[in-house]
Amino acid sequence: SAEPGEPLEKPGSSILAALLLAPFALKTFCPYAWMDLLYFGDLVRILVRFVSRRRRRPLFFALDRFLEQSSAHPDRPFVVFEGESYTYAYADKRSNRIAHALRSHRGYEAGDTVALFMGNEPAFMFTWLALAKLGSPVALLNHNIRSKSLLHCFNCCKARVLIAAPELKEAVEDVLPSLMEQGVTILLMSKQCDTPGIEGFSDKVDQASDAPLPRSLRSQITFKSPAVYIYTSGTTGLPKAALVNQNRLLTALVVLSSNGVKTNDVIYLNLPLYHTAGFIIGFIGSIETGSTIILKRKFSASQFWDDCRKYNVTVIQYIGEVMRYLCSTPKKDNDKDHKVRLAIGNGVRAEIWREFTRRFGNIQIREFYASTEGNVGFVNYAGKTGAIGRVNFFHKMLFPYALVQYDTERDEPIRDANGLCLEAPRGETGLLVSKITDIAPFVGYAQNEEQTEKKRLRNVLKKGDLYFNTGDLMRIDEDNFIYFQDRVGDTFRWKGENVATTEVSDILTISDCLKEANVYGVQVPGHEGRIGMAAVTVNKDTPFDGSKLYDHVASYLPSYARPRFIRIQNAVEVTGTFKQMKMKLVEEGFDPGLIQDPLYILDDRERSYKPLTAEVHSAIVSGSMKL
Repeated sequence: SAEPGEPLEKPGSSILAALLLAPFALKTFCPYAWMDLLYFGDLVRILVRFVSRRRRRPLFFALDRFLEQSSAHPDRPFVVFEGESYTYAYADKRSNRIAHALRSHRGYEAGDTVALFMGNEPAFMFTWLALAKLGSPVALLNHNIRSKSLLHCFNCCKARVLIAAPELKEAVEDVLPSLMEQGVTILLMSKQCDTPGIEGFSDKVDQASDAPLPRSLRSQITFKSPAVYIYTSGTTGLPKAALVNQNRLLTALVVLSSNGVKTNDVIYLNLPLYHTAGFIIGFIGSIETGSTIILKRKFSASQFWDDCRKYNVTVIQYIGEVMRYLCSTPKKDNDKDHKVRLAIGNGVRAEIWREFTRRFGNIQIREFYASTEGNVGFVNYAGKTGAIGRVNFFHKMLFPYALVQYDTERDEPIRDANGLCLEAPRGETGLLVSKITDIAPFVGYAQNEEQTEKKRLRNVLKKGDLYFNTGDLMRIDEDNFIYFQDRVGDTFRWKGENVATTEVSDILTISDCLKEANVYGVQVPGHEGRIGMAAVTVNKDTPFDGSKLYDHVASYLPSYARPRFIRIQNAVEVTGTFKQMKMKLVEEGFDPGLIQDPLYILDDRERSYKPLTAEVHSAIVSGSMKL
């Protein structure tokens, strides 16, 4: 109470003062609180939209969102490719033609799994839409794979039909005997084909009806039905087919509706459509927003900004490497002369992030973390340079996760006396694991229960619980930002692709001159990820032949998976349990000044592995030689 003679304080003035001071206090002590609230609002909107779509009858899928868009905006450009523009209406009708042509083919029944073997082109999108209309799951084959890998990827999704681009005819012919033995229907997107066992298909598409397909053809589909198979590298030696079901695709739709992309945006898509980033973020994301896609066959740093200016691009996609390549191009006066306002992707290093925005202007970077088969994701909605996302109470309540201490030598989580995992202290690196729940399921890999089980981690924080092992080491700072640190185990990342070391080892050891191969990734200054290196032993009766080995890896492996460096040893070191030892090799890198063993570097111009000299090593480290 007030002393005698002292004026009584009005309660209203105290409240007003508190209200006026609150924003300043929040900004000082909780600088990200407002952004957290906005993000929570986004989460609520996503949940509401998802639940309302789940309740619709008949069932509502990603395809239905495309049909809504083509009905509402038939004349809006859907995809622009090599100077040609295709409207939403055209995409709808062309996909109808493909579906009718396929439906009348004796080798296909509605609902059959179909493998799509194509590069980035509109036909890829139209064919996927056609197959969605027929209720067929689609396996998205990497158009760089060949022979053994191609057959493996085709077989693990149990596809009955293969639809291939004309330029991939030779790759199909390599595996034709095996496919014909299985009775597979093989269709080439060309008017005719003179190879027995492969049929020309595009002439049949041109002649087919463009009338809408009856909905009854996909009436058997549920939310648990497979939508697409997207291949991800792992430690099996061959790619694994991650099953993406209809529910996950529907979830992706609503999540992508909150990433800042608007209907009138023009999206530049140059990442592979067979990958999660290109297919789900680029293609499916554009279906959600009704945006226009500028599609490129592949990434080109020299054409990137000219294309952005030519087509008035407003949104770009990236992986870490894309940003670095763009920053490595010669500087121009018109670097900031464009309409790009938003960049969506993952894997960009903090220094590249800063250089990119400094050079190309005030572009909002929306960094995120997710994986094809995983059940957890983060978004850096606050725009903190270098972070992959921000963690908060709301997010953890919906999608429980933890960072657990990890032994990189033993390649396993550290456990206490009770057999439970130990959580990593804040600020320290730990393995990201995410609880498998009804809201955050882990469906697994097609035809590969062994690899599916390897991704499940039991008895993590309490007995009987079940978590998804992301295989990624993370760190959370004092401000609740989460940072990617590294990948664990036998997989490393190069040029935006995961490289499975055991697959590369298997390929190397079937060459004539090599007996054993231990493959690992080494860091190169100025480059994202790790580049492939192999410590090998040579067969006694066959001398090392750089040209023959080059021809061997070039015929079996895509360019990003080919070991750039070879180290010839007398014996490959193994542990007591006969696991190849990689840690010391990784630390030693590829410096001929430190390593006594003979070192070789892959030379694409000479089509050979050439001795790695001190001069070449110096050129790589200084950045004057590109890898």
